[in-house]
Amino acid sequence: MKALVVQSAFGFENIAVVDRPDPTLGPGQVLVRVRAVSLNFRDLLLVKGQYNPRLQFPRILGSDAAGEVVEVGDGATRFKVGDRVANCFMTGWSEGPITDAAAKSALGSDRDGVFAELVPIDERALVNVPEHLTFEEAATLPCAAVTAWNALTTAETGPGTTVLLQGTGGVSIFALQFAHALGAKALITSSSEEKLARAATLGVTAGVNYRTNPDWDKWARQQTGGSGVDVVVEVGGAGTLERSLKAVRTGGHVALIGVLAGTGAINPMMILMKAIRVQGVFVGSHAMFEEMNRVIVEKRIRPMIDRVFPFAEAGAAFKHLESGSHFGKVVMSF
Repeated sequence: MKALVVQSAFGFENIAVVDRPDPTLGPGQVLVRVRAVSLNFRDLLLVKGQYNPRLQFPRILGSDAAGEVVEVGDGATRFKVGDRVANCFMTGWSEGPITDAAAKSALGSDRDGVFAELVPIDERALVNVPEHLTFEEAATLPCAAVTAWNALTTAETGPGTTVLLQGTGGVSIFALQFAHALGAKALITSSSEEKLARAATLGVTAGVNYRTNPDWDKWARQQTGGSGVDVVVEVGGAGTLERSLKAVRTGGHVALIGVLAGTGAINPMMILMKAIRVQGVFVGSHAMFEEMNRVIVEKRIRPMIDRVFPFAEAGAAFKHLESGSHFGKVVMSF
């Protein structure tokens, strides 16, 4: 089989599509023929050595895939040959709060990932693909979509609430679609007027260009009559967190997801004085994935795909994601 591997050192020059032996199944596993995969910012950090500096080489990359079951192992009963499935980001997180063991079961870092033609995986770490989605669309769900869903539902997003989103990457666009589906209002920031216009077609209440209006925290408060938003989906990290704390209302919720704007120190005074809940979000469980899929089916939500690359052009796909020019998800197809 073909697999995308980071070989003996970090760096884009060290990733390659290589031949690997076809995998064998263990008890309770099924074999998935992967049809499409999607990239996440985590994959960029991992290849650069900024996510897991102790990564053991070689490592098959990737956490997000969709395909069809081609073989069922001993004791596996949930799926049959031909079923269309997508994998969970963490193979060991079924439901309830996250644990150390669950966090260590994430694919594509401490263990081989799913950027391969054939992937053996525990049947408890798979979900059925919604019938109205293509393999390419379904491949975008395991990380970005479940993360957005976890962030919004943990914050009790619903009718009468306002959510502030940062940028138009995978998590933010999924959060926009889910906020709309949950009956909430969505505000969004971007450096591109074109992207703001595209976001408006997905149900954004208002958007702001943070390059021409860097005080987007003040803008967000103005959009809410001065009180502040109920929820911020924070994907920037230390570089944007202070403004997020200013933008959120007293007693509001900041879902801390990414570090696109870097790491660093933060003054906790606003968190204290405004009684803000800051919740780290590390993707989500199998149960969350299933719950999210029910809403995707009910609301007929279709993921936003920026571009689909052939699997053989993985290097170009990574570079496109790194450029930040994408709107939604970057996908590779077999």
